[in-house]
Amino acid sequence: MASISFKNVTKTYDGATSPVVPNLNLEIKDKEFIILVGPSGCGKSTTLRMIAGLESITEGEVYIGDRLVNKVPPKDRDIAMVFQNYALYPHMNVYKNISFGLNLRKEDKAEIDRRVHEAAKILDLEHLLSRKPKELSGGQRQRVALGRAMVRNPAVFLLDEPLSNLDAKLRATMRTEIAKLHQRLNITFVYVTHDQTEAMTMGDRIVVMKEGIVQQFDTPQVLYDTPDNLFVAGFIGSPQMNFMDAEIKQEGGKLYSVVKGNQLAIPDFKKEAMTPYVGKSVVMGLRIEDFLPKEKMTKDNTLEAEMNFSELMGADYHLHLSVDDIPVTMKISSSEEPLPKGPAKIAANMDKAHFFDKDTEKAICH
Repeated sequence: MASISFKNVTKTYDGATSPVVPNLNLEIKDKEFIILVGPSGCGKSTTLRMIAGLESITEGEVYIGDRLVNKVPPKDRDIAMVFQNYALYPHMNVYKNISFGLNLRKEDKAEIDRRVHEAAKILDLEHLLSRKPKELSGGQRQRVALGRAMVRNPAVFLLDEPLSNLDAKLRATMRTEIAKLHQRLNITFVYVTHDQTEAMTMGDRIVVMKEGIVQQFDTPQVLYDTPDNLFVAGFIGSPQMNFMDAEIKQEGGKLYSVVKGNQLAIPDFKKEAMTPYVGKSVVMGLRIEDFLPKEKMTKDNTLEAEMNFSELMGADYHLHLSVDDIPVTMKISSSEEPLPKGPAKIAANMDKAHFFDKDTEKAICH
């Protein structure tokens, strides 16, 4: 049993005027793959290091399973950690790097050999066991670091931005490898990244953090479809959601979102949530796929725009436009012809529009 619980946990560094992580409450289930994601300095690595015991806790309690671990040293927490810089011993070959922790614990030699070869087979390192780290590629070094953690048979696997030093193609490959490794080992994984693509493709659930505070903790699909606030909406999704200041207007029993003079009809199922905002300014969000083909354009969903340039992304084009001074990105199939540069009309799918309170930045409706 390796669930992880944070109960009212605060972390304040000596001399700091405010905590880097204030009053964190978080419940991670046994065998889950959890991603901690957010911009640099948001507290995600500090949170991971508090699980590991590498950072002390100022206030509150951390549990691994049913055991309070506040005062338990890292070596006794039944965790294994993989770092961003691999942390391999340059003078040792792959075999010795993987087996190092087991040798320190004076495990049986035959058992060490069995575990090293088992991990090497899973990670496709068997042909590299005699090589030194300097003879390995970045991806191979990362697999050695994973192997060293695996052989300990930990209850919790902690990974701190393990792919950030790899190139884009290798990162994609290693994402798949780590996801498969989680399925094979069937233990709790906690993974820190600032890359929301990693978060969306790997995690069972994602913790989105900002300034040490959890903004939302849910599945990737829920975060994408129903973000709790502007920060989550802008952080999850690549390219990010388009945001537009809008005035809510009522006319003849219908509600409209008015963006730079463009009047967009709000669908009836959003009417109850949006009625209190009549006469007020809100933020409207549309993801790049939340636009309609020109044959579905009507007077109630049209935005007058300026087409600036397009990017061919393989299966899609990303069209970069502006609505007055608001930048807008939309996606169309690469089988379609991109809009010509200059004045253009685009159709917003208002069924998919997100609305946020301008003052609190909290979601009003989706």
